Amino acid sequence: MIETIRIAFAGLAANKLRSGLTILGLTIGVGSVIVLVAVGTGSSSAVQQQIDALGSNVLLVTTTPTLGGLRGGATSSTSLTLADAGALQNRFDVPDVASASPVVNANGVTLTYGDTTYSPSTFVGTTPSYRTARDYTVASGSFFTAAQERSHARVLVVGPTVVSELFGGQSPIGSTIAVNGTNFEVIGVTASKGSNGTSNQDDVAFAPLTAVQDTLTGYGSISSITVQAKSRQQLSAAQTEVTDILNQLDPPTPGSTTSNFNVINQGSILQASSSTSGVFTTLLGEVAAISLLVGGIGVMNIMLVSVTERTRRSAFARRWGLGARTS
Repeated sequence: MIETIRIAFAGLAANKLRSGLTILGLTIGVGSVIVLVAVGTGSSSAVQQQIDALGSNVLLVTTTPTLGGLRGGATSSTSLTLADAGALQNRFDVPDVASASPVVNANGVTLTYGDTTYSPSTFVGTTPSYRTARDYTVASGSFFTAAQERSHARVLVVGPTVVSELFGGQSPIGSTIAVNGTNFEVIGVTASKGSNGTSNQDDVAFAPLTAVQDTLTGYGSISSITVQAKSRQQLSAAQTEVTDILNQLDPPTPGSTTSNFNVINQGSILQASSSTSGVFTTLLGEVAAISLLVGGIGVMNIMLVSVTERTRRSAFARRWGLGARTS
């Protein structure tokens, strides 16, 4: 073994350039495989994190637009109500649901603090369970409580972007903000979540549903219902239960099999993204394998040249009675 290793190192030392090129080819080939597979795996993980940032085990309930009007050109849809959200909180009818949070989105809201004004991209009126469902944490202060929501308290929880734009990064806790002319007290600031690929999750403001209905949207229909399943494994069961309850409350139009409601399953989105990322990772792995194969062929070629050269030298030495060279 020792003699074999000695001969091998002697051969490497005798052909430094050839040995260096061979090692370089092997390093590039193996390195390319590692890097490309790591890129694919990292991309898959990043997509999963973005989806998880939307909330934990979440179903989003919205209405299904339908054609209406005399010419079929207008759109109309069944409205979601607080009664619908209340029905989804019945533990006996929907045992796989942890919470159902009604949501109203107030559009065109302007926040004013002193001489500074700012319009957040998202202004949400909801209940306290929304924070857990959407996986928001509070960095300072506190989120509003169920008691504050029932008492129509005009309190506000804002995201880091709103703090930066409206308060210059200073703590806003206890400050009073005018929301379209109505005063709200800031009681909390959420921890940064960044972008989910479609929107800035830090450019948000949350207020109790009742307060938002009092001052901004009125007591009509709600925009959506955010439903949290008890676990990721129970998402599909929760989706079935939610769909059944809503179809009982507002059955599809006679002769139609289309539900009046969309129940979007985050688990399905995650599964589709994982499948796409898996294909992407496999493709990168195959490209890396091809590059490694090409590098291997190059190494084989160099080895073949070395063996052929050594064979010729040995044959020449035997013919002329010289000692066989090993270098």
